[in-house]
Amino acid sequence: CLTISTSGNSGITYYIEYILFFMQQYLQNKKGLVQEVFDKVYDKYDLMNDFMSLGIHRYWKKSLINMMNPSLNKKLIDVACGTGDVGKLFLDNTHVDGEITCVDPNKGMINKGKQKLLNYKNIKWIISAAEKLPIKDNCYDFYTIVFGLRNTKDLNKTLSEAYRVLKPGGRFLCLEFSKIQNSNLDYIYKNYSKLIPMVGQFVVGQKEPYEYLIKSIKEFINQEELIDLIKKNNFQKCSYRNFSGGIVSIHSGWKL
Repeated sequence: CLTISTSGNSGITYYIEYILFFMQQYLQNKKGLVQEVFDKVYDKYDLMNDFMSLGIHRYWKKSLINMMNPSLNKKLIDVACGTGDVGKLFLDNTHVDGEITCVDPNKGMINKGKQKLLNYKNIKWIISAAEKLPIKDNCYDFYTIVFGLRNTKDLNKTLSEAYRVLKPGGRFLCLEFSKIQNSNLDYIYKNYSKLIPMVGQFVVGQKEPYEYLIKSIKEFINQEELIDLIKKNNFQKCSYRNFSGGIVSIHSGWKL
């Protein structure tokens, strides 16, 4: 048992440093765990997405592009890009006219995306965390992050970076698991979620990564809390739209 004296400024300073140390350790452990999870699943990532969502993730991602409604000659940065689904949809929607930067911290995901989208020549791939992008200020018309925000170790840094790399007039769009509004649907979904690790064991050969993913969904903030964070990071005209009863939501904000 560690006893800490908080008498005087030195005691308070030590206490704060003590708390910050353990917060840093937690975040580093989370970063390592997330990396380990995706190191295990990237090879069958797309297949498991279809199994887990019964294919509905494709509709959610198309809805994101429809909300974006990109015109020609626009630039998109897709962070936590996975194997590049959103980038492909963006290019298909703009007749392969746009310019894409796909960013993911996992090298396996990036390599899988490069193989899958080999015929798309105007995609730049970058291995990087969302909290510190190797990108200049004011570069992109759109920033997307799909099922990746909850896996970042610092939400505020991620949102701040999103704001920084967007052009004035640029739009932030986040598709993420959210909180279900209907109690009956919530009950069904929670029980269905218990099956996902077993599906992971069958398809990928491991259940642990999917136990983590289900836990991360459960512990993530709700729709209104995320809107507040987006606003605190200088975005304007912020809004969200629920899909599938709130299983997921798309949050939007503008850099004005």
